[in-house]
Amino acid sequence: MANDSITESSSNHHNLENLSIRDLIAGINQEDQTVPNAIANELDSIEALIARSSEQLKKGGRLFYMGAGTSGRLGIVDASECPPTFGVDPDLVIGIIAGGDIAIRTAVEFAEDDTEQGWKDLNQYNINSNDFVIGIAASGSTPYVIGALKTCQENNIPTGCITCNPNSSLSQVSDYPIAVVVGPEFVTGSTRMKSGTAQKLVLNMISTACMIQLGRVKGNRMVDMQLSNDKLVDRGTKMIMEGLGIEYAVAKDLLEKHGSVREAISQGSR
Repeated sequence: MANDSITESSSNHHNLENLSIRDLIAGINQEDQTVPNAIANELDSIEALIARSSEQLKKGGRLFYMGAGTSGRLGIVDASECPPTFGVDPDLVIGIIAGGDIAIRTAVEFAEDDTEQGWKDLNQYNINSNDFVIGIAASGSTPYVIGALKTCQENNIPTGCITCNPNSSLSQVSDYPIAVVVGPEFVTGSTRMKSGTAQKLVLNMISTACMIQLGRVKGNRMVDMQLSNDKLVDRGTKMIMEGLGIEYAVAKDLLEKHGSVREAISQGSR
């Protein structure tokens, strides 16, 4: 079987419509358990991508995720969670999906087949050589993403990718390719399943490790998180309690006074 067809290859499970619910979910669970091991095989590649993307961020660049369909949505989810989790500017990590924001909820026909639109979308952000662009495509053959990364390389903008097929066309235009080979999906070709799970886990690694490299975590705490609801205020208060060894009420007063966990701990320890 050709490498470029692994994500489209026939499921190892058959006659799904005849299986009980228990057998269906047991089969899905069995397949899901293979994903972390597949990622473990790519840790060297993931490390290299994070090292370079962190370097770009430290010199004032931005991190872009580009994808179509499920892959695009996963990039947008990860990007959108960076500001509340790590207190960074919304323009530091940016998710772009083929077809624009409407495609987050509704499939846009043939948007992924346009080889030029990805670069046009990046240019909306004045993309430059300080930035880092990661293409996300389970198949590794999405024209929208390949076209964008190819043009990035031509303009000396470093690139990476997350795919689930080895030696894909997308990998060929990526300076830092990651190929997590999870094998056939439970439902043939449904890459929102194992492939999507793999992409999500790798995105977690990339954004979290980059933010730690930028100093956005202290110890193991999200000291720069946005205090946008009561749950997070409570979490922040408990971080200050533990960090300074003080009572809850005192910690909450410090948090309300300084507006951030980092600043409250810094000022309270003086």
